[in-house]
Amino acid sequence: MLWAGRMRLGTFGIILMLLHTSAACKFGPFPYSFTGIVCRMTKPAALLLNQETAQVIQAAFRNARFPNITGERSMRLLGKVAYGLTNIQVNDLSIEQSEVELKEDDAIHIAIKNVTAFFKGTLTYGYAGAWFLQLFHSVDFEIQSSIDLQININLMCQKDQVAADASDCYLTFHKLTLHLQGDKEPGWLKQLFTDFISFTLKLVLKREVCREINSLAQVLANFVHDLAENFVQDEDIRLDISLASVPLIKANYLESHHKGLVLYKNNSNVFSDSVFSPSLLTESRMLYFWLSEHILSSLASAAFLDKRLVLNIRGEKLQALFEMEDTEVQRKVVQMIFQGTSYNDSVAKVWSLAHPQISLEPEGTVVKSLVAVEVSIFPAGEEPLMVLYMEKEIMVTIQATYEEKKLILHPLDSRIEFKVFKCTADPSGSDPSIRNFLQTVISVVGIPEVISRIEQALTSLMNSKGLDLFEIKNPEIITKKGYVIVQLDFSFPNHLLLDFLGKSL
Repeated sequence: MLWAGRMRLGTFGIILMLLHTSAACKFGPFPYSFTGIVCRMTKPAALLLNQETAQVIQAAFRNARFPNITGERSMRLLGKVAYGLTNIQVNDLSIEQSEVELKEDDAIHIAIKNVTAFFKGTLTYGYAGAWFLQLFHSVDFEIQSSIDLQININLMCQKDQVAADASDCYLTFHKLTLHLQGDKEPGWLKQLFTDFISFTLKLVLKREVCREINSLAQVLANFVHDLAENFVQDEDIRLDISLASVPLIKANYLESHHKGLVLYKNNSNVFSDSVFSPSLLTESRMLYFWLSEHILSSLASAAFLDKRLVLNIRGEKLQALFEMEDTEVQRKVVQMIFQGTSYNDSVAKVWSLAHPQISLEPEGTVVKSLVAVEVSIFPAGEEPLMVLYMEKEIMVTIQATYEEKKLILHPLDSRIEFKVFKCTADPSGSDPSIRNFLQTVISVVGIPEVISRIEQALTSLMNSKGLDLFEIKNPEIITKKGYVIVQLDFSFPNHLLLDFLGKSL
């Protein structure tokens, strides 16, 4: 799933993941019919993410490669004056303000105001005056500038994924002051070269900084896509997150639509009957994910084919399962089944016999599955013996929450129907006490135990993808007929974007 979790990439990164234009992609006549996953980011989230723009701009200035600047000019009575600026680099930079605006059906407009940047380098100049008098000299220089940036991000869909064009970039200079050898006082030499080079320097700075911003936008777009693909993949099971339709750009939110097809090894399913409509989502939270019932059902089927729906219980867990109550009936049944063998020398295996069926209802996620349970004992000095085997059809309704960075699954109600029942302690099946006891064990302890194991496995899987790095606030998981909505607010730890920029640039 497309959690928004680990992707603290600033305005450029997150917006690029959510928005794509259809310039290079072909979609069918029914805009949402192939939609399995939807991401909606509202204006408050965009404003929050825009706070990180400063780090992206700083990286752009820091990584820009400024060419040497050379020029020559004839001066009356002075002859020709030639100059060259070399080793230009950013010495310091600060940003006072950054603003983002969503233009409906247009682009993302980012205004960076009052960027104070100090450039340093070496100025070499030569003066060939009248009467063949020549002077050549080199001095260190520092340029103090005050700049506004306007970046308009146009987003394109190429090969069903995002490609960003941030070349629509403007720099406005409020101040450009040249200091020579640390001398802050005005002089004729400084004034002379400031007049010569200001125009050329502005063009070079604009070209190189905007080029780096555009390059960085592409890097971030690719990074976000790869990160999202990794998040929704585990070994041979993954989701196709390519675009399903043209995204929406509204004044209050951004929205992208993804196919969400489950891919298992070389197989994929077909989905063309989505019930998604933009009206299903609101604008009150920062981030929304909409997932179709088809995705969850397909994921369960893939997990079954990959032989993941198998659970072995032994030792203390097995004891807790069969000794949930201390009664005479319980002690008698346990003795009959285990024949005096300790729990440490016994194992219960639980597995799914067929593809689980999952449906989403207002009450929760309804899971229906044909499950087998096999209990074997390993008496000392004897061959292993299967003492219990049963097949049962189970239907359970589950509600999910996310609390303290853990997925919590709450089983509400369950129904159990025995299909096969074999027990060495009751070959004829005439003793109802065993079956009645097992019915209680399964519903009261067994189902919660299995769900708890699934809960832990899913939490561990999501955390291995970095979800626990996010600060997710008040998440809600809401099930409806045929789909589920995850809605949340969020904030970020400070290091994620810096780590990414440091490793990538």
